[in-house]
Amino acid sequence: MILIYRFIINFFFPIIIVIIFLRTFFNKEDKNRYKEKIYPSSYNVERNKTKKLFWFHAASIGELKSIVPIIKKLNLDNNLREFLITTSTLSSSRIAKLEFKKMKNISHRFLPYDVDFLINSFLKMWRPNYIFLVDSEIWPNLILKAKKFSIPVAIINARITSKSYKKWIKFPKTAFKIFSSIKLCLTSNKETKKFLESFEVKNVFYYGNIKFINDINENEITNLNENKLINSPFWFAASTHNGEEELCLKTHHFLKDKYKNILTIIAPRHIERSKEIKNLCKKYKLNSQILNYDELIKPNVEIVILNSFGVLQNYFKYAKSVFIGKSTIQSLEEVGGQNPLEAVKLNCKIYHGRYVYNFKDIYEILEKNNISFKIKDHEELGRYLEKDLDPAQKKDDKISEIISVLSNKTLVNTLREVDNFLLNEAD
Repeated sequence: MILIYRFIINFFFPIIIVIIFLRTFFNKEDKNRYKEKIYPSSYNVERNKTKKLFWFHAASIGELKSIVPIIKKLNLDNNLREFLITTSTLSSSRIAKLEFKKMKNISHRFLPYDVDFLINSFLKMWRPNYIFLVDSEIWPNLILKAKKFSIPVAIINARITSKSYKKWIKFPKTAFKIFSSIKLCLTSNKETKKFLESFEVKNVFYYGNIKFINDINENEITNLNENKLINSPFWFAASTHNGEEELCLKTHHFLKDKYKNILTIIAPRHIERSKEIKNLCKKYKLNSQILNYDELIKPNVEIVILNSFGVLQNYFKYAKSVFIGKSTIQSLEEVGGQNPLEAVKLNCKIYHGRYVYNFKDIYEILEKNNISFKIKDHEELGRYLEKDLDPAQKKDDKISEIISVLSNKTLVNTLREVDNFLLNEAD
């Protein structure tokens, strides 16, 4: 099956090149760096080989943010380590720049496609000492090439859905070959641990989802619109996808009966949809504003559409209630949900739809502690928000305390296993 996989991905590689090139015209790829995905050797790398290079791959924003606390701990007071961070999306590259801007020993690149010669070239160029894959980023060529180069591979917050597991078990020999090449697996849930153990993978541990790890300093969060957010009733819809903004606008109309000056703030998961959402606001006869990072909210605006990356915390800090998107869309049932923990860490109540499979274990814990609530339509969401927006209703500081306990335990256990991995796999 490995040979078939390589044949298929090689066969489609010319098409991938064309698609990547076309995406640059729609600002979905970095026009100056897209070659990193399809021709990584075009970028010369001069690294200090006296230092250990730790390579972390996190596909998108959620995965990247989850490993920031771990990287910072590994980097603490250690001048003999360098870090390579790879991501797959344009938005995650921007977040990486923000998160690690003060750390000179951290480089960012886009991950090349899992084509045999690209991965071979990338590994020869960088020569990492350790590879850490995050979440469900299980790339056969990368893992097997790393083994050939004698580079130990670990997976952090590993996640295998029941759907993907059913695909793996159809090819048990291939699954065994790939997973047995991994030296450490820290899983995000008990289900994944069970799946990996069925492939006789060693060193599989479950200590909780690393996305619980708390790395937010509320005192460092600022917002140009602080006065507006403090003095006006508002709620926040984060990581919305196509179809969910309409739910938000209907909820806004519902709330206007009680709160005449209600403000709804929407942060679409893909900010390139901002103009599309503004047009939807016109349809609902709502005054809207596309808000860039350094702008103030205009008077009489009802709907604010955030048009910047890395600003969610700036609004979570002041919001009592947050609706988390990618959760009401039935077509995304198998991949539904967005990580709600960033909002929870800032003491926000969470509302979401029924499709949260990707974060099922997290939402179960939040629901058990009365932190998150499932809604079926805009009216139910509106009724919850009516109560939350009451001036007498304050933010519950105990929410972040619950998460802090969970996060500290997960971080300590994760770092212990990573340290053991580094010790056991030392050159």
